[in-house]
Amino acid sequence: MTLKKFKQNLAALMVMLAVISWSCSELEQDLVVDQGSETGMSLVEVLKSIENGVGEDGQANARKSAVATYATFNAALGSSGLASVFARNELTVFAPSDAAFAALGLNPGNIKRLPNLREILLYHVVPGTVLSRDLSNGFVVTVNGAAVEISLNDGAKVNESNIILVDKKARNGVIHGIDQVLLPPSQNIVEVALGANPEFSILVDAVLAAGFGDLLATTNNLTVFAPTNAAFGELLEELGFDSLEELIDEDTGIGLAGLQRVLAYHVFAGRVFSSDLSDTTIRMFSQDELIIDVSGPSLIDLGDREANIVLTDIQATNGVIHVIDKVVLPFE
Repeated sequence: MTLKKFKQNLAALMVMLAVISWSCSELEQDLVVDQGSETGMSLVEVLKSIENGVGEDGQANARKSAVATYATFNAALGSSGLASVFARNELTVFAPSDAAFAALGLNPGNIKRLPNLREILLYHVVPGTVLSRDLSNGFVVTVNGAAVEISLNDGAKVNESNIILVDKKARNGVIHGIDQVLLPPSQNIVEVALGANPEFSILVDAVLAAGFGDLLATTNNLTVFAPTNAAFGELLEELGFDSLEELIDEDTGIGLAGLQRVLAYHVFAGRVFSSDLSDTTIRMFSQDELIIDVSGPSLIDLGDREANIVLTDIQATNGVIHVIDKVVLPFE
């Protein structure tokens, strides 16, 4: 496959995953729940109206009884120009308390200095109205584009942050309070792989040799099944090669086109998290089909060549990475 053909396939296959469905589940009983009726106030106005709980010093142990205040979050909305967006659109907001921002040295007076403030705020927002009874374990894509993980196994959490207030309703959505500021991923897929060196150094070398560096760094909504160095070492030994250079040799190896097809067989158009994986067959960028089998020990079923997913859900700004222990080949 040529690079031009790969780019054409990539453009044709770029589709967004459907918004993750959230099934019903119970939250912990010690959460603060809004018992009021529907309000005529917007999300921004409701946030401003919450006045009980945390003191002026921003200190609180608010989980069971007090209701946290959200002055810093509101100031951030104003500084970022997002207040009107939060007032007009139907949204579910996971709002960090003043105490959460204070833990990072932030307050209404200095919040505008926070780098990437707009992107951080959008990482706290999910489209539509999602009440506490609708929350379930799994990943949910935010307005930022990256996903947060909802966990109800050890208390109600968003990523590592505890949910301390639920179902504060507004005319255009609902607010759930949290006790930590959520920080979205800041590196693209290639940068994440480079940062994990030497674990993925051979994969990075292969990506650059194939001319796919820019594609994997700038294309949005990708899922990459990333083989480790040990996986590449096993493949080279299997095929009788001593190095990546020998593998992609045009005369004795698989050549550049072969390398491009192999790498494209590890990339899927769409963000697929571990909670989304099911027994199915998916079509990769190479146009070859890959069998996902979650019923047994191997999550990628290739007959005699099975690959295990050994680490899941490494988020990047433009997608998600799952680490696998074998290089999967489309032409076996």
